[in-house]
Amino acid sequence: MNNLGTPSQDLASDFDRIRSRFCDDDFLHNRGLGNEVGFFVYPYDAARELEVRDRMAALVRESEAGQLPCRVVYRDLWDVFESICEERRILDRIPDLEARRGTGALLARLQKIATPEAFARALDYGEREPGRDVLVIGGVGKVYPIVRAHAILENAQHVFEDIPVIMLYPGRYDGRQLHLFGNLSDGNYYRAFSLL
Repeated sequence: MNNLGTPSQDLASDFDRIRSRFCDDDFLHNRGLGNEVGFFVYPYDAARELEVRDRMAALVRESEAGQLPCRVVYRDLWDVFESICEERRILDRIPDLEARRGTGALLARLQKIATPEAFARALDYGEREPGRDVLVIGGVGKVYPIVRAHAILENAQHVFEDIPVIMLYPGRYDGRQLHLFGNLSDGNYYRAFSLL
């Protein structure tokens, strides 16, 4: 990534470097971050979404096969959104709500149910092993504009302060501001590091 937060075009090299990070004991223990939480953003070109998903799925499989010294836990935000809606017994009613009330009213209702706090709680997968677990969050573009990436990161800080968290981000991140799909302002977030 260059100094303007522009995503790299060399995904093969990027994922080799990500694999190396997953093998780095300091990374796994959140060391060397100046007492900050181990939150990282990996920005990429949204046009390469499927390739990023495939490459991350390969790392998850390597983790499950014991080929990495860590357990990579992948959570897709759309799946998290669906679980929140199922828990609130609204998932099956969404098409009808949109037909009756319109898209704007549906979005407002969903934003009251699927809050950033609800996402942070739902992302919590239970017993974690600090020094071994890495949480990877994907599906950011799927849940926009229901919830914004920076709001999820802000609310997840206190939940996941003991393990590294990586957000796969289809856009740009300059260390201060997130730009979804490259040009859509997605809010300020100062506490994450660039993964690479």
